[in-house]
Amino acid sequence: MDFMTAVKTCYSKYATFSGRAARSEFWWFVLFIMGMNFILTFVDSFLFGTVTTVPGGFEAQTSMPVFSGLFLLASFLPNISVIVRRLHDTDRSGWWYWIVLVPVIGIILLIVWLATRGTPGENRFGPDPLGGSTFDGGDLGTSDIPRVSKD
Repeated sequence: MDFMTAVKTCYSKYATFSGRAARSEFWWFVLFIMGMNFILTFVDSFLFGTVTTVPGGFEAQTSMPVFSGLFLLASFLPNISVIVRRLHDTDRSGWWYWIVLVPVIGIILLIVWLATRGTPGENRFGPDPLGGSTFDGGDLGTSDIPRVSKD
C-alpha cells in the first residue's frame, strides 16, 4: 500500500474497529500524522509565537497550538482504529491496546506488536489485507531450488 492510499484508507475507516490493517497502512499513517503535526506546530509557532523578548533575556509565552491541536484531535479516532485493526492483523484482540498503560514495557511491547508481520492468510478477524498469501516466509530448502544443466 502506498502513502496516499494508506492515509485515505485510515480516514475513510475512521471509526472501523473490525477487520485488519497491513503494516504498510499503519506505518504510512503514522508517518503522515507525525509529518503533519511537525508542519502544523511550525505554523502555530510562526503565527502565534512561542517566545517573547524581555529586558535581560527571553520569556516563554504560552500559546495554544491551534492548528496542530485541531489536527491531532481530528486524527485521534482514526489513529486508534488503525492501531486496533493492526493488532487484529497480528491475531490479537484490539483490547491489547490498553497495555500502553503499563509504564515503559507496555509501550515497547505495543510497538513490537505493531511492527510484527501479520498472520498470513485469513485469521479470526478477517481476510489477509495483503491478499491472502499463505507463504510464511520460511526456508525453502535445497530440494526446491531448480537445477541448471551445464550443457
